[in-house]
Amino acid sequence: MTGTTGLFEHYRSPTVDEAVDDAGTVRSGYGPVVPALEELGGVGLAAAVGEMGRERRARGVVFGTFVDGELVEHPFPLDPLPRLVPAAEWAKLARGVEQRTRALNAFLADAYRPAGRRRGDAGADRPEAVRAGVLPEWLVTRSPGYRPGAASLAGPGQARVAVAGMDLLRAADGWVVLEDNLRVPSGLGYAIVNRDSARAALPGLFDGVPGLAEPHDAVAVLRAALADAAPPACAGTPRLALLTDGPVNTAWFEHRLLAEAMGIPIATPDTLWARADGGVEVAVDGDRVPVDVLYRRFDEDDLAAHLNPVGTPLDVLLGEAVRAGRLALANVPGNGVADDKATYCHVPAMIRFYLGEEPVLDAVPTWVLADEADYAAVRDRLGELVVKPVDGYGGQGVVFGPTCSAAELAELQAEVAATPHRFVAQEPVDFSTVPTLVDGVVQPRRADLRVFAVAGAVTRAVPAPLTRVALEEGSLLVNSSRGGGSKDTWLLL
Repeated sequence: MTGTTGLFEHYRSPTVDEAVDDAGTVRSGYGPVVPALEELGGVGLAAAVGEMGRERRARGVVFGTFVDGELVEHPFPLDPLPRLVPAAEWAKLARGVEQRTRALNAFLADAYRPAGRRRGDAGADRPEAVRAGVLPEWLVTRSPGYRPGAASLAGPGQARVAVAGMDLLRAADGWVVLEDNLRVPSGLGYAIVNRDSARAALPGLFDGVPGLAEPHDAVAVLRAALADAAPPACAGTPRLALLTDGPVNTAWFEHRLLAEAMGIPIATPDTLWARADGGVEVAVDGDRVPVDVLYRRFDEDDLAAHLNPVGTPLDVLLGEAVRAGRLALANVPGNGVADDKATYCHVPAMIRFYLGEEPVLDAVPTWVLADEADYAAVRDRLGELVVKPVDGYGGQGVVFGPTCSAAELAELQAEVAATPHRFVAQEPVDFSTVPTLVDGVVQPRRADLRVFAVAGAVTRAVPAPLTRVALEEGSLLVNSSRGGGSKDTWLLL
């Protein structure tokens, strides 16, 4: 398409746009869908938004946020215009995310390796990467996410990260990794349901688009990876269950969707029982069903707060079953040491050390303020940078220096000066926009991409990435908890 008409006639982005170039011409990758979008027009797309809203309300597609200690559920907005990712770009993203997941799993195995592996060798219990001078020892020992007791919570050869979610941004020079999510990453279920909603409301949009990846294919890949985590004592087909704390969880909708899609039961703390052989079983419709692998979907810090039906703390019940070789947890507790923001800038070195490869994807320039030299380099530049707590996730505690008032900047500088070890600073990324329907008009809005990888016998990026989009003009906040929405992501294979 050599020009723009209708919906895109006055479309101009303040940065690189994935659908329209600087001359206002629709990029070739969006050629298959633009005619259908133009035919629908603003009225047709607005009608599709209404249809999608009704369908999603009927299915209960919501996410939760805590307001004054109370869980409040919100609709998970879906924009009707899909985001298209060309085959060559997806191939590179998949390779890069798989590579990072393999390297981070290697780091976790190293950080939690059995004590005293080389007796008589001074420092033998330190991670190999620390001994080799590749990583500083404090990166492990002082990390808020390091849990020494978690060393015994993975079976022999088990990938501690069974499911990873990597957040990526498309900058002017290509894709960069913003952060790694290795604890209980959410969003895969929303990527799947987004396709359902889009196809139901806009069936004609999918006509004539060959080779489109199907997000539902991720379900079988996820299930296989979880089965690969089964403990050595497991005989036959591994029995899986999804462990959740239930309706109090902000991703409760997703937990139910994934459990149903995989055909596995949901386990809550009050339904788990100890078995005489040291394993666990879950109560399902009045029966007790043995479980080999629990797909853990709530924070490890909350495990000890829950009791099973006879009053055993859940962390004790599960820990004993894992150590007895009768149960596997996926993801394994303790992964916070690897998705700590201070760890992020060391991942390229991990890739070279553990894998002997060069990083496929670039990272954002990052300063770890626990390092005196790094702090000195940016002490007077916080107003130009993005400041993040090292142990934060989900956008919690992130401060955009360029948007701070003088008073807010002074407060930030004082907080960082008092406890620099709690923060990292990053260069802002002027990331891409995608066409988004706002009040019936197509407008450019910034978007990120969460790509999921699963690690079992092999590590594989699944064909169900989640696009999150900022809905306010000029906003960089794509998190649903901060007012963002989502899109159906089309992988053009």
